[in-house]
Amino acid sequence: MRVESTGLPHVAGITSEGKPAVRLGRLAGVRSISKAPRALDEEGLVRLVARGDRAAFEELYRRTSPWLAVRLRRRCVDEQIVAEVMQETYLAVWRAAGAFAGAAVGGSATGWLWTIAARRLVDAFRRRAHHAEPPPAAAVLDAAPAAEEEALAATVGGDVGDALRCLAPELRQVLQAMVLDGLSVRETAVLLGLPEGTVKTRARRARIAMRRALA
Repeated sequence: MRVESTGLPHVAGITSEGKPAVRLGRLAGVRSISKAPRALDEEGLVRLVARGDRAAFEELYRRTSPWLAVRLRRRCVDEQIVAEVMQETYLAVWRAAGAFAGAAVGGSATGWLWTIAARRLVDAFRRRAHHAEPPPAAAVLDAAPAAEEEALAATVGGDVGDALRCLAPELRQVLQAMVLDGLSVRETAVLLGLPEGTVKTRARRARIAMRRALA
């Protein structure tokens, strides 16, 4: 990622090893506010980014971009789309960090970041559909939840988080998209490459399973 003279970050791309490339240039009129951003959690970093802290933004990108790229690839096999969504996501983070910083204490920065990325991915799929291009095939999900899904589920906490992790993968991904990510049925269908009816059915099954697990 590099930061251009406009003061906005720009994702340079993804390396051959599958990791996002990062290059930070000078931010016009912005200086590092924090002395040790690595000592902060992601929520603290986002709040510093809202104040224009370049070092905090760099650290947030370093921590979150690897799992975000992996998670996007689990939804889309087109590397160009993944790179574009990564770029748009971190541009949005830089511009909208103040919205998260002003939210209620206790919000999950990783959940907020994924919600931005998920909506950008949905937008990318819609643009492709608008140009009559076939959507890229979704990657096959592993039977076990990925590390980043575990992290997002953990933000729910307690028995609810445990119940979420115990759901069948196809039910968990729908519930995560609709409940944790805040996507609509239509957006979830686009994101997961499923018919809307299937999304509704899986969401209903997931909620029934969650109620039973928490009873």
